Amino acid sequence: MNDQVERTLYMDHAATTFMKPEVVAAMAPYLSEHFGNPSSLYRYSGESRSGVETARGQVATAVGANREEIFFTSGGTEADNWAIKGVAFANRERGNHIVTSAIEHHAVLHTCEWLEKQGFSVTYLPVDEFGRVDPVAVEAAITDETILVSVMTANNEIGTVQPVAEIGRAAHDHGVLFHTDAVQAIGAMPIDVDAMNIDLLSLSGHKFYGPKGTGALYIRQGTRVETLIHGGGQEHRRRAGTENVPGIVGLGRAIELATADIEGHNRRIAAMRDRLIRGILGSIPDCRLNGHPTERLPNNANFSFRYVEGESILLLLDGRGICASTGSACSSGSSEPSHVLLATGLSHEEAHGSLRLTLGDANTEDDVDYVLEVLPEVIGRLRRISPLTPARTRMPEAE
Repeated sequence: MNDQVERTLYMDHAATTFMKPEVVAAMAPYLSEHFGNPSSLYRYSGESRSGVETARGQVATAVGANREEIFFTSGGTEADNWAIKGVAFANRERGNHIVTSAIEHHAVLHTCEWLEKQGFSVTYLPVDEFGRVDPVAVEAAITDETILVSVMTANNEIGTVQPVAEIGRAAHDHGVLFHTDAVQAIGAMPIDVDAMNIDLLSLSGHKFYGPKGTGALYIRQGTRVETLIHGGGQEHRRRAGTENVPGIVGLGRAIELATADIEGHNRRIAAMRDRLIRGILGSIPDCRLNGHPTERLPNNANFSFRYVEGESILLLLDGRGICASTGSACSSGSSEPSHVLLATGLSHEEAHGSLRLTLGDANTEDDVDYVLEVLPEVIGRLRRISPLTPARTRMPEAE
């Protein structure tokens, strides 16, 4: 196997995306001539204020909300924290119970764990083998003390899309608010907060070709949510701090582009994803697809390979110019495998040997061909040196 880099391709769009040229162009004036503070009254402020409000309307349109229900944040993590802590503290006299799932992003899980230390009670619902939350289980978990249900729209690791509308309906049937982390879903599937029974929704700009450090929280009008960041009167006195005008403008333009033709975009991306899945499952033994086979994000392909470590797969792929990620947290300094994969019933060994490939707008069929050429070589090389590999699975050296 030749370790020389023949090309470089990026297949980690679930981690972050590049900024599209249209987004950079929209931001540029607000980095130079339109530099005024949106909260001031003179003419320099007018352009900045207009840019922020245009973006607010673009985000609102993208999720089927009213513009006064959109509040800008520094990203998805802040939006998740604000939604969950904000509802918890604003509604504490009604109850102290929150329902979430075992496969949420750590921005949700760690927030809930922190709230448990403050006296709140949290139910972490299990998922099935595909990572799906059962709406019936959500309803069964609701008690008289429940004030919030928080379940992500689509999982960032395995790509499974949740039955959000049904979960929201179950919450509303009991007078409980419903929050969803839609960070991975924006631009990948249509979102309508009314049709999907959503009261609060988190999103992040850099997941759909916008700037990093930008995000938003949708809060349904009339929802009681405590303010977390105190100071000035920005964001209708609900989120203090001088607005990141260029970032907000970029976020607005990015979400406008991302939601302009979701159906057409999905057809192209999903076709490459499906060919990638078929090719990998058909060429590498002892390999499984993680996540739901059909109810999954159009760009997500997550696999587990027995007898090998995910971190080793990543290093060898990087040596061949392929940027990907693993469900294992070992690359972030932890020896623990992905909590998401473990929740779906995988063993520690299977969870450690995972690989996530997430496609994006710049990927082509040639990229898929290259991965299908290189990945079997990488897995074969690792299995040949792994003491765990049975003889029947040792793949021959590639010519």
